[in-house]
Amino acid sequence: MPLTFTLDPAVTPALRDGVLDLWTDVSNAGGSVGFVAPVTQEEIRPELVKHLAAMAEGRTRLLVGHDEAGNVAATAFFSFNTHRLMKHWVWLYTVMVHPKHQGQGYGRDLLAAAADAARGFDGTAAIRLTCRGGQGLETFYGSCGYREVGRVPGAIRVAPGDDRDDITMLLPLG
Repeated sequence: MPLTFTLDPAVTPALRDGVLDLWTDVSNAGGSVGFVAPVTQEEIRPELVKHLAAMAEGRTRLLVGHDEAGNVAATAFFSFNTHRLMKHWVWLYTVMVHPKHQGQGYGRDLLAAAADAARGFDGTAAIRLTCRGGQGLETFYGSCGYREVGRVPGAIRVAPGDDRDDITMLLPLG
């Protein structure tokens, strides 16, 4: 069953808790979404609150994918540039698909839905995102139309002695 995507869903307790569960499960499965396993919901909650506050202020928008049972199964957060010379592209953050749904094409579906949504943002010509090196994520994003446009070697310290590249990817929307 395909996911059902919604841009700017109402932020209900069920949505908030669903995103928190997703973020925790993805992180603990080794996902590169800002944390290193093991992590608890209480460690992630402050970062989610920041995302929700940015949404309330209009600086961030949420795309959420629900599975057939209505559970939060995927997310991507859009962040808008405030610099007048960079308003023609958006950042995509916290791109996640629940581990139980991985391998079913939902990541590609999420990125396609994100591109479709961004095309509807006034004046938006591209999406940028960053990913952690060492996991093949740049290959996945590349297969979805993104191209690598920058790399900072060793910029992400996952653990002492385990530094990863910070890779910037770009998807032109034209």
